[in-house]
Amino acid sequence: MSAENQAMPVVVTGASGFIAKYVIAELLRRGFHVRGTLRNADKSNSVRTAVTRAGADAENLSFAIADLTREDGWDAAVQGARAVIHTASPFPVQQPDNADDVIAPAREGTLRVLLAAHRAGIPRVVLTSSTVAVMYPAHLVAGYVFSEIDFTDETREGLTPYIRSKTLAEKAGWNFVASKAGAPELAVINPAFVQGPALDDDLSTSHQLMRLMAEGRYPASPKIIFPVCDVRDVAAAHVEAMIRPEAAGQRFIIAEGETRLFDIGQRMIAECPDLKGKAPRFELPDAAVRALAVVDKRLRTILPELGSHRVCSGRKAREVLGLTLRGPDEAIGSAARSLRALKLI
Repeated sequence: MSAENQAMPVVVTGASGFIAKYVIAELLRRGFHVRGTLRNADKSNSVRTAVTRAGADAENLSFAIADLTREDGWDAAVQGARAVIHTASPFPVQQPDNADDVIAPAREGTLRVLLAAHRAGIPRVVLTSSTVAVMYPAHLVAGYVFSEIDFTDETREGLTPYIRSKTLAEKAGWNFVASKAGAPELAVINPAFVQGPALDDDLSTSHQLMRLMAEGRYPASPKIIFPVCDVRDVAAAHVEAMIRPEAAGQRFIIAEGETRLFDIGQRMIAECPDLKGKAPRFELPDAAVRALAVVDKRLRTILPELGSHRVCSGRKAREVLGLTLRGPDEAIGSAARSLRALKLI
């Protein structure tokens, strides 16, 4: 890569997000200049502090103001960039009463970013999606291992607004590049449940869950199991998908192993023994979870997981992107250690 190309910024949208901060740090460590987008300039200093904590020099980090719900700002944000990594998308700790509060900014925001990249002649966009855009087909077959060929059916009953938002946003992205002449190349990263070290007190949904457990909010946990990944591997995947020619037009599941919610609490106790009396002490029957979700909106997020066991493969990310993925013990344990170091649990 020429020095001129290296100096052209990589735009990372939603720069204050958990994944985005790690992506920015990964890019900076590799010598790229980065331009992060923010809705509010007041967050720029906290992002700089976070990426420095992640081991990067923030000297080559700049910011632009742009909002997924507005047209203005995006052309200026992506002007002169060598690539765009679009991480910005809402991930609420509890599901909203109005599904469009999550769906609209995810889907329309993705299209705004792609249109701006297209107008600027940017050759490649990397989109942050999720395994939830993979693992909810119309019919679930027992024992099936999901891969990148699978897509969620967003019309299926019972899906949360978040699942629908990630699915519709990713499908909108693929439709855009398939139908728009001269569109950027698209690569998509589909992380599982993202764990790993927190960088500050602006907590991700996964870290908020751990903090709620540490506060004793959930003496029992729902009986669910899901695939896991580490945010550091997710960040590396985005950068590899940006620079590898063979990644164009492909999706990559980032997942290594799986965990139960109950196991997250137990792993937290292993790192912080003083929280033994706070973490969940047993698993709730599914019927009890459904009943409690009527009054606790946070529980509605996991209702689609009850009574099912979805397995996915991160093989393609290892083979095409050259990644070595961290397992659940390291991902969850490092999350707990970081929250304790930040004095948040």
